[in-house]
Amino acid sequence: MNEIQLIQALQQGDKNAFSFLVQTYQHMVFNTVLSIVQQQEEAEDVAQEVFVQAFISITKFRGDSKISTWLYRIAVTKALDHQRKKKSKKRFGLLKNVFGIGLQEEMVADFYHPGVQLENKEKSAILFKALQNLPSQQRVAFTLIKIEGLNYEDTSIIMQISIKAIESLMHRAKLNLRNQLINYYQSNK
Repeated sequence: MNEIQLIQALQQGDKNAFSFLVQTYQHMVFNTVLSIVQQQEEAEDVAQEVFVQAFISITKFRGDSKISTWLYRIAVTKALDHQRKKKSKKRFGLLKNVFGIGLQEEMVADFYHPGVQLENKEKSAILFKALQNLPSQQRVAFTLIKIEGLNYEDTSIIMQISIKAIESLMHRAKLNLRNQLINYYQSNK
């Protein structure tokens, strides 16, 4: 089934086409979301939300881009929305703690991306922690290009900004990461 046939079948509500879509793109969506939210259980939930959103909004898909690009866009949006909600809950928990209403519970787990080889797990956990400190646009651009392996053009389409803006985001992300990682490695000598 080619992409045009898949889109037509999806727009007609074909459940087999939707199963094919999920099977074909589930790893891509999950890995993208996981790179942003950095919690496996949360990434699984968000990835499911991505496919639910895709199912609901497939009738609005015009075919201006590849279906994978469209799914990346949904995945990034859902993952960033999840992060914003999580930060909001964390801030509310902190306020509750400050005013003695309850205790804030913060889960900071070691994050390991499934695509990272065993000997690089510790280094990747440090990198992913540093990624969380980047502004969201820089984090998304870096994730799509360096972790997901997309090119600047596809990333530009997904993020709906110019290639020059992507280049600028990548430059700033690399500088910010370099500064964070230099500080980390110098303090851990």
